[in-house]
Amino acid sequence: MFDAYLDRWGLARDGDPITTHSSDLLPVRSGHVPAMLKVARSDEERRGANLMARWNGNGAARVLAHHEDAILLERARGRRSLATMAREGHDDEASRIICGVAMTLHAHDGSPPTGLVPLSAWYAELSRVAGADTGIFTQAASTAAELLASPQEQCVLHGDLHHGNVLDFGARGWLAIDPKGLIGERGFDFANIFCNPDFEIATSPGRLVRQIDVVAETARLDPARLLRWVLAYAGLSAAWTIGEGGDPTLALTIAHMAAAEITTA
Repeated sequence: MFDAYLDRWGLARDGDPITTHSSDLLPVRSGHVPAMLKVARSDEERRGANLMARWNGNGAARVLAHHEDAILLERARGRRSLATMAREGHDDEASRIICGVAMTLHAHDGSPPTGLVPLSAWYAELSRVAGADTGIFTQAASTAAELLASPQEQCVLHGDLHHGNVLDFGARGWLAIDPKGLIGERGFDFANIFCNPDFEIATSPGRLVRQIDVVAETARLDPARLLRWVLAYAGLSAAWTIGEGGDPTLALTIAHMAAAEITTA
């Protein structure tokens, strides 16, 4: 799987392979430069690779080479972690960093790459689950439908921005990895912050309201609309998790918390 690309780009193995549900990765060196070789096994990963190439290292990891299903990326070598930062009392700072990365990505000019998925298409799963539900899934789906029917500030989206997908690249700063390749309202890209970095942080008393203020101010978003995106995203995340046989407790808890804030606002 990796050998053809190792030969093509003159790479040396520099660690053990990593397998995910959609790609295979291998730490490598290109000369003396540490890099990550990633081979896609899904259309989503292929879209993401095309998007990383378009961003050209501006707000995202730099693409060193790209051919067919494979992409060679600069490797994050910094020791800082946004998840650790949030757990150690710097949650606001971590959120602001993610917002800054998102805004850099959203600001890219030029024609978007072909094959991007409309945000509305991602919400089909939530609509399906909501069809058999009269509770929070229905509320999340109706909120998503309202947002999608009146989109604002549409742009190319990362699609999965959270504490684990914005990494420390040392002198290059904080940069994004693993985009999903979507297009839609930019507010969507900030909603996953509220479901991360873990259950304890995400559901701690007052955290949702506090981060709505932090993110809305940093990203120049309407707080009320951002809160609705949090509900819509959390419902979608829960629907996906159920479909994959996982535990949706975190996403459902955030969805209920967001719905309660919307009701009392």
